Amino acid sequence: MLTVYIDFKSPASYLAINPVLALVERHGIALAWKPFRTSEREAPTVTDNASVAQMHRKVRAVSRRVIQQKYAAHQGISLEFPEAVGNTDLALGALALTSGDPLPFINAAFAAYWTDHADLNAPTALAILMSETIGEDFVLDEKSCLDALESSQAEAEKLGVVDAPAFIIRDQLFIGREHLPWIDEIIRIET
Repeated sequence: MLTVYIDFKSPASYLAINPVLALVERHGIALAWKPFRTSEREAPTVTDNASVAQMHRKVRAVSRRVIQQKYAAHQGISLEFPEAVGNTDLALGALALTSGDPLPFINAAFAAYWTDHADLNAPTALAILMSETIGEDFVLDEKSCLDALESSQAEAEKLGVVDAPAFIIRDQLFIGREHLPWIDEIIRIET
């Protein structure tokens, strides 16, 4: 079983989806998607009298975004950074409560956030997204969603998760999509 912690506002989580699915298909292992609230930062603004440190932070943030967009283009997905980082708590809580295959919802939520810049914390928008992907049976209860997210967050933090994407395989924790080749090797060796 591979457990993957994601946040819809995390570009690294979005970029990990296709490689994770390829890995799972290649090895035929079970997969569990779990929500994890990250603290994504906006690219800092720089004024004319900015310090060297402020300029460096801006350059690093812009560079990270350019690299992430190149990886997205390589995968054929759209990754357009919103002007402000959105709150995805309600959607993450809905993911925690989803029974059955959550992948249609996950794909739709990532596309909604990164392409349409949808507010995944707006109950009306989220209810529409859920009904389109999970089905008409899903009833959006904000309190239940937020409680489910808090429970998942606490569980993840006890396991040592500090960012998303994070992966747990064979009781080993890996944080960051750059570890997927190593995870692939672990699965290959142990199966």
